[in-house]
Amino acid sequence: MKSQSSRQFISKAFLYSILVIATLLSIFPFYWMFVMATNTNEVINRIPPAILPGKELVANFTKVLNTIDFFGAMWNTFIVASITTIGVLILSSLAGFAFAKLHFKGKNALFVMILVTMIIPPQLGLIPQYIIISKLNWLSDFKAIIVPGLIDAFGIFWMRQYISSNVPDELIEAAKIDGCSIFRVYWNITVPIIIPAFATLAIIKFMYVWNDFLWPLVVLRDEESQTIQVALRGLIDNYVRDNGMILSGTFWATVPLVIIFLLFNRLFISSLTEGAVK
Repeated sequence: MKSQSSRQFISKAFLYSILVIATLLSIFPFYWMFVMATNTNEVINRIPPAILPGKELVANFTKVLNTIDFFGAMWNTFIVASITTIGVLILSSLAGFAFAKLHFKGKNALFVMILVTMIIPPQLGLIPQYIIISKLNWLSDFKAIIVPGLIDAFGIFWMRQYISSNVPDELIEAAKIDGCSIFRVYWNITVPIIIPAFATLAIIKFMYVWNDFLWPLVVLRDEESQTIQVALRGLIDNYVRDNGMILSGTFWATVPLVIIFLLFNRLFISSLTEGAVK
């Protein structure tokens, strides 16, 4: 018994050690970014580099505010990311429900075509999308980012797989026998079950839109409509690079992502627990 308990203790200690090391490695880039955001160029370029935070966080962030419209760009990005994420959740769940539970001709072929689009690099569609957006007079308009981002192949695939494995066909048939329409089956039965899938997809899509740089750089020409990733580019000077200022702006632009992740992660865990109890 003692040998068995000692082996269990050693295995648990090894497992927790691996988890602690993995956690520290994951957190270290954010910590290092914070350290550089609180120091001057002189301290950052010193060898060996500083490993403790400095006293220049407020000064560096003040430089950011004097260089770009930081809060305006953050608000623009939040609006675009929120609307796009909500739209993707609605449309992807509807499409996923149709592919998972409805029967119609060409369903499998259409689903395969959607999956094929996932292997095509998005850069290949840059010129055709730009031509369409310019003809619609959407340049420097949030619609140029929101509308193309509403259809997400991964979101449809994710919802279809989750609904197929977590929503029983018997439950849907029972609802139809009781007189429920297709939309009511989706809204009253499917949606409450797939809340964890909503939370996961929301985290992925929100972070993707928040971090997107290339497409907003192409279509958002006015400074007032810039997203945060495009605005941060204005911190880079061709002659003198203030790394403390750049990393300060990057650090504060990352904070909302951490908050969103923590909020949705808590919802994800509570939703899994609810589903387990039911």
